[in-house]
Amino acid sequence: MEKKFTPFVPEKTDLAEFTFKAVFFGAIFAVILGAANTYLGLKAGMTVAATYPAAVMAMVILKPLKGTVLEENLFRTTAAVGEALAAGAIFTIPAFLISGLWDRLHYLTSTVLMLVGGVIGVLFVIFLRRTLVEDATLPFPESVATAEIVKAGQKGQSGAVYVFGAMALGAIIEFFKNSRGMQLIQSFVNGFISFGKSTISTGKFLTKEFTGGFYISSPAASPAFMGVGYIIGARLSAVVFSGGVFGWLFLVPLLSLINSGFQLPPDTNWVAFSEAVWKFQVRPAAVGAMIVGAFYTLYKMRKSLLDGILRAIGDIKGGAISKENKSRLEKDLPYAGVLVSILILLVPITIIYYYFTHNLWGAIISAIIMTIAGFLFAAVAGYLVGMIGSSNNPISGLTLSTLIIAALLMVLIGIKGDPGVAAVLGVAAVVCASSGVAGDIMQDLKVGHILGGTPWKMEIGVIIGVITASLVLAIPMQWLHEASIGGIGGADLPAPQAGLMAMLAKGIVAGQMAWGLVLAGMLFSVGLILINSPSPMLIAVGMYLPFETTFAIFIGGLIRSIVDSWIKKHKLDDAQKQKAENTGTLLASGFIAGEAITGIILAGLYVAKVSLPNFVKTTAWGKALGPWMGLLVFAIVAYAMIYYPIKNARKG
Repeated sequence: MEKKFTPFVPEKTDLAEFTFKAVFFGAIFAVILGAANTYLGLKAGMTVAATYPAAVMAMVILKPLKGTVLEENLFRTTAAVGEALAAGAIFTIPAFLISGLWDRLHYLTSTVLMLVGGVIGVLFVIFLRRTLVEDATLPFPESVATAEIVKAGQKGQSGAVYVFGAMALGAIIEFFKNSRGMQLIQSFVNGFISFGKSTISTGKFLTKEFTGGFYISSPAASPAFMGVGYIIGARLSAVVFSGGVFGWLFLVPLLSLINSGFQLPPDTNWVAFSEAVWKFQVRPAAVGAMIVGAFYTLYKMRKSLLDGILRAIGDIKGGAISKENKSRLEKDLPYAGVLVSILILLVPITIIYYYFTHNLWGAIISAIIMTIAGFLFAAVAGYLVGMIGSSNNPISGLTLSTLIIAALLMVLIGIKGDPGVAAVLGVAAVVCASSGVAGDIMQDLKVGHILGGTPWKMEIGVIIGVITASLVLAIPMQWLHEASIGGIGGADLPAPQAGLMAMLAKGIVAGQMAWGLVLAGMLFSVGLILINSPSPMLIAVGMYLPFETTFAIFIGGLIRSIVDSWIKKHKLDDAQKQKAENTGTLLASGFIAGEAITGIILAGLYVAKVSLPNFVKTTAWGKALGPWMGLLVFAIVAYAMIYYPIKNARKG
């Protein structure tokens, strides 16, 4: 006989839930966590689910205010959506900059795209919540882990000291590492090892002297990147780093050698030359590899994807618009109101698409594509989160599918050039924000289901979080664009997913695809698939990112492997393993948040023309000391992420 589900807080309760303090602080942290993940996503090409740190922050802030567990649940749900919205935004909106359509971020357009995408993602999820959340076959791994953290917090074990301690340490390191701060720490060192001259022959066609060598770099002294590596684990961080090895230690030397056959000046800066080869020749190949990798990822998930789509259709045809159950635990926002809200939101998005295309039919078709794809992918994202968790939600692959469909339709109806590219990116932006938010909210609604939260109250909280974050996130994105070398898409902020979207949109609609390099990358990805390589998509992302970034992520994975090896050696039980994992995750999340938030603040100061002394650039002693200070960062981060998880595991 199947055991009846019992929530942590029973149906009949007088505990406060939807209160001003829960919504107010949740909305503030939606902005903070969204801004932090905007920075991380533009730098490293990936975001980290905010559910864990949001849960801890809810406990820390509301406990002194005598907040209940239901208020903490509402705070966490409202706050965590900021990260999901940021993921959708940074994967697509910077593509307007990278493609050359915009020279600076357009605040109003960006905000409307995020706002409509985020809110419509929440509305789609309301139809799907009951089907997915109550499905006992879906494990919802991150939801269960978060619920356990909250339950432990009710016994006084919040873990706040780890989150906020790591945030403070990450902030201090970033302040003295960032070139816009009081730089004492050199993030990484690089150079070029020359092989001298080589004579290379192609038989009767060509014999010529070439100059070759290797670009070398240390890992970035970044607590955030190491935190990412720690969270995704040793295996996945090694997969990402393998892309860096392919791109920087194989393709860059090979292409540098071949390109040296051109007439280069004798005083060529070979480090800069290698970086140019990577940017203009390796990255297009990486884009091709990402295309195949994304579709292969979707192909491998085809059964789950089909199941998610069938569930969505069945939910609408069957019980979605049924009479509301009077139980507090099963009451969503009214379905009729949700449908009307979706239709109302189509008006501003159609206007935006008309603004892009100056073509009414193009705007209407774009809106239709966005609605259909948005709902289906909201179902898919929610289902996949139930299977593998929000951190692994492949929204960039889902968005890529939408982008290609939209691009081909724009070409078919004759909308080409910049208007067509803008319309395609606009559709992708809304769908990406919708899918990201849908997956995250499904995860948080499951946490609320376990804890005994009221669905309709959580749904309103999420909508408030989306609106608040949407109104703000374009501002730090613009700050980062102005304050970084080369802007978004440059070496400082490579934004790999947005670069992929921009290249595809322009390639298909405007006919500017570097097909030779892209096709080579696609065939490289096919080769990876043939040998059953783990995640060709992640390998391609590793090729697209700066070497010091993937190297630092790999170091974080190695740190995690040390902790995992210690746990395995000492044969700890499940409770002890969970303590170690939770402590490490909270520390890593704190490092990410601390570095990211400080980076955004320093970017804002730069835009405001507030300059701080840079000792690495302006003093001899700073330049000499900088690399050694970078080594110290690795030691500090490694100590924290090894010592404290093991210490907590021993207590168990």
